[in-house]
Amino acid sequence: MQQILNFIFKNSILLLFLLLLGISLSLTIQSHSYHKSKFINSANAVSGYTYQNISDAEDYFSLKKQNEKLATENARLKELLYNKKDTLLKPNINFPDTGGNFDVIQSKVISNSYNVHENYLTINTGNKKGVNPDMGVVSNRGVVGIVDNTSANYATVISMLNLKFKLSAKVKGSNHYGFLVWDGKNAGYMQLIDIPRLAKLKTGDTIVTGGRSVIFPENIPVGKIDKIFIDDQTNYYTLNVRLFNDMTSLSHVYIIANKDKEEITELEKTTKKNE
Repeated sequence: MQQILNFIFKNSILLLFLLLLGISLSLTIQSHSYHKSKFINSANAVSGYTYQNISDAEDYFSLKKQNEKLATENARLKELLYNKKDTLLKPNINFPDTGGNFDVIQSKVISNSYNVHENYLTINTGNKKGVNPDMGVVSNRGVVGIVDNTSANYATVISMLNLKFKLSAKVKGSNHYGFLVWDGKNAGYMQLIDIPRLAKLKTGDTIVTGGRSVIFPENIPVGKIDKIFIDDQTNYYTLNVRLFNDMTSLSHVYIIANKDKEEITELEKTTKKNE
């Protein structure tokens, strides 16, 4: 307390000056409309700037929560979309629940390799949430890979950039099918092989999933034709396909669960035994 009193006595002239200055400014502002309006505008600008920065900070710290919410909503929309006839249609948020064959489970990539010949991803969703081997994995831009192994809370995914990866695919709007493979050379391109010479093709055509497996619904985007080659030995086309996905930068992904997969698989096994 004594130190405070000593400070006041030591700086009494300065403190008196500041007090009188504050009183004079207050009287000036109150008695003159021009000064008053300038003061209010300045105060509003300062408070607005402060509130804006506080709001920006709050938005920044809530981004993770908002991203998770959007990913969950996207999973729901994809589930509705994949149970429609054409998965390339733009989703309508008012779609009714179709009770279709496909469920969609949201997940996030926590590890991703793309610079070797057999690349894999690790996602933070496992069999506790219904993720099992041989389920398709997609992002907002298209196919990512196929679930390989699972634990309770995690799963590994065979990336499209894997020499073991093979997927039935077709040219959008046609019934000309081939197999999508990777030659191990470029992370942005894959090859669609065994396309018949009868197919009418041009660069820029969209490649989509063929729907001839129990893993992916039909017409999920894959990429666009970049170059067309003719295999002289087989008389089939080989298409160089530029992927829609940037496989080197993946975050939120979605696992596609076909509810009829086991039934179809068992039926096919029985048919093969009887042949």
